[in-house]
Amino acid sequence: MPDPLISFRKVRKAFGQKVVYAGLDLDVFRGEVLTIVGGSGVGKSVMLKMLIGLLRADSGNISFDGQDVTGMKESELSLVRQRIAMLFQGAALFDSLTVGENVAYGLEEHFRATMNSTQREERVAWALGLVGLPGIELMRPSDLSGGMRKRVGLARAIAVQPEVLLYDEPTTGLDPINTARVNHLITGLQEKLHITSIVVTHDMKSVFQISDRVAMVHSGRIICVGSVDEFQASKDARVADFIAGRAPVQESVEALLSS
Repeated sequence: MPDPLISFRKVRKAFGQKVVYAGLDLDVFRGEVLTIVGGSGVGKSVMLKMLIGLLRADSGNISFDGQDVTGMKESELSLVRQRIAMLFQGAALFDSLTVGENVAYGLEEHFRATMNSTQREERVAWALGLVGLPGIELMRPSDLSGGMRKRVGLARAIAVQPEVLLYDEPTTGLDPINTARVNHLITGLQEKLHITSIVVTHDMKSVFQISDRVAMVHSGRIICVGSVDEFQASKDARVADFIAGRAPVQESVEALLSS
């Protein structure tokens, strides 16, 4: 087994009295698509944000390419964010900027000193072409459909040519056609650009289509990680219930009693 590109070791994170992670251990290997699944509110997006320093772990260690992210200063994290890009849920586009300016945002932030305006324009056109939206630089986000907004957000993420792409619920709110398009983009970018991808999603159909491995978060820990076949064959009742969309019996009883 190769050395992991990204590692979480004994990571703890709490918000007040709510403990999100009590001991997170997970490896991500170079070039794979790793999908993170689990119920709502278990902290899947928190994991991504801790990796790029938008949230700080309370304890434990998060490493990227041999470097300890948890102890980094903001200036050091800026260098990490040049190598790890994130597609936020809802795309998080700036409505006051054009599509081209949105896609160029990371380039302005990270490469202002090394890229001139012509080079930035060429990189923006390249990124929009990769997501199937060439020539829309002058449009506004308000003019775009939900599926187009997701793809523009993805173009902004890949414009910096990262080594790792983080996807936070990339298909939420999309119709089946646009869901299939985004899934195709995730696997296509992995093949074309050799990107390592971590995908947070509730869409099990997408999970089984795009993943090299799947990890499930439950009760503050990873309870199952493996290939799609291994995940589907898991003997853990919590995994089987999640795949089938069933609430565990105890959870169902508690929900009825509290309603």
